[in-house]
Amino acid sequence: MTVPAADGPAVVFDDVVRAAERLRDVAHRTPVLTSSTLDAACGAQVFCKAEHLQRIGAFKFRGAYNAVASLDPDVRAAGVVAFSSGNHAQAVALAARLHDVRATIVMPLDAPPVKVEATRGYGAEVVTYDRYTQDRRAIGESIAADTGATLIPPYDHVDVIAGQGTAALELLEEIPDLDAVVAPIGGGGLLAGTAVAVHGRRADALVIGVEPAGRRAARDALAAGAVVQVEVPRTLLDGQQTPEIGAHNLAVLQAHDVRVEGASDEDALQAMRLLAARMKQVVEPSGASALGALLAGTLPELRGKRVGVILSGGNVTAEVLSHALSA
Repeated sequence: MTVPAADGPAVVFDDVVRAAERLRDVAHRTPVLTSSTLDAACGAQVFCKAEHLQRIGAFKFRGAYNAVASLDPDVRAAGVVAFSSGNHAQAVALAARLHDVRATIVMPLDAPPVKVEATRGYGAEVVTYDRYTQDRRAIGESIAADTGATLIPPYDHVDVIAGQGTAALELLEEIPDLDAVVAPIGGGGLLAGTAVAVHGRRADALVIGVEPAGRRAARDALAAGAVVQVEVPRTLLDGQQTPEIGAHNLAVLQAHDVRVEGASDEDALQAMRLLAARMKQVVEPSGASALGALLAGTLPELRGKRVGVILSGGNVTAEVLSHALSA
């Protein structure tokens, strides 16, 4: 099934700037990390935006908080609903708690337990589903219709996209002369927001996305010029297991001439190992996928360049982390 991209980019640089104001003194201003060992391994000067150190352990807090904060107070009082494999779930749960409203989160049965437990810990009700046989959006829409709550999807939402873009905005404020920024893409909220923010500050910088090698939802959508649904892959990159990217997100990626490449599980594990061993940072597989592609040589045009990389999350199970470190 294909769905046309939205008519033109729905998010512009001023939206990201406004989101940054809403998030001021609420979101963490995460550090930018560097390592000479990492530079040598990548053949580039690499600046890692440490969003695994963000509230809830991932960049997703930015978009979720911006979306909840943007709601009319009367609408927000009826509660919010979200569907997510984990990081958006936690983000909406925390954003709802900070606004003292109810949250219901639809999560897959095989979501990492650490993410499910954290979502409940923020006070949300969790409703589970089978990601391989059930439609999470339909479940979320049904809950919203029954309760009057507002559905906040994880990526195809203009306020979510604008909020996610604030990570790259901060990165460019600190390192303004980057040649490129590389970010993971699942549904596309982070990558779309990154493109808007980067090109608002540095119009000639490259913006490149990285999705799981076995999932071509982003690459096929860009080739077709329309949202394409694909089979959900079985991969360690659980935060990027969406069957499609968003229509708004695709429109932004097209407008900003963003390209996407694939990263394997082993690429992400290699990045996780280096981050843990040499930089003392714990990052989840999806959070390390962009760096994994750079380390694997998938982006040869970035050799010798100044490259920003977004480490998007750190919510990893002990089993997966142990596997990464022992491989």
